[in-house]
Amino acid sequence: MEITEHIASLSEEGRLLAAAAEQAGPGASVPTCPGWQIRHLLRHTGMVHRWAAGFITEGHNAPYPDGGEPDLDGEELLAWFREGHRHLVRSLEAAPADLNCWTFMPAPSPLAFWSRRQLNETTVHRVDAESALGGPLTMVGADRAADGIDELLTGFHARPKSRVRSAVPRTLRVRAVDMDAVWTVRISEEPPQTVRSPATGPDDATGHADCELSGTAEGLYLTLWNRLPLAAVTLRGDRTVARLWTDNSAITW
Repeated sequence: MEITEHIASLSEEGRLLAAAAEQAGPGASVPTCPGWQIRHLLRHTGMVHRWAAGFITEGHNAPYPDGGEPDLDGEELLAWFREGHRHLVRSLEAAPADLNCWTFMPAPSPLAFWSRRQLNETTVHRVDAESALGGPLTMVGADRAADGIDELLTGFHARPKSRVRSAVPRTLRVRAVDMDAVWTVRISEEPPQTVRSPATGPDDATGHADCELSGTAEGLYLTLWNRLPLAAVTLRGDRTVARLWTDNSAITW
């Protein structure tokens, strides 16, 4: 995906999140985030938006602390969230192509990193907000979902922070049936190593795997982010490998 596509999708996802949050109300429970209510979701996501915008607008070249979550609620909290989201989108739109600032995963450029990272951050939390309504979720297109899987598997879980580990080496395969894309995740005592291959490609796509998850790119994206249950995709092989992922893959602030 192009940076402009990431930013445009981020703009839409933030509006959808706010609309779902407004409809659900601040006290509504968020089933995909046990223990959270909509107010907690808005405070967290709004804080992350402002934190990310700081790198883009101020050019920080090292980590810096977030501003904390506000003691706001109701309509005031919703307005605060919307203001921070608009500021993030506008900051990305105005940023130069050669933006120089800190990032925490490999990317073609800092601008590419932050536009993609905040799109996926906002998309996942939009799903959280919509889950509070109990109805259907807004669709994530296959290309976007696959890009989000790439970020999660080859970015987040390639880092030393990943808790997806196994004393006995295991292989998890992730196969998108609506795209020519397969991810092979090799799990060991070190951070997982993931290779993306065409579905009809080399051994990484067709060789042995202890467990395979297959489904639409969207279904896999939301399942790997633990926003849908394993039952949302097709599982073949050793279920304990899939549970190893779901039990240890959560990304925390």
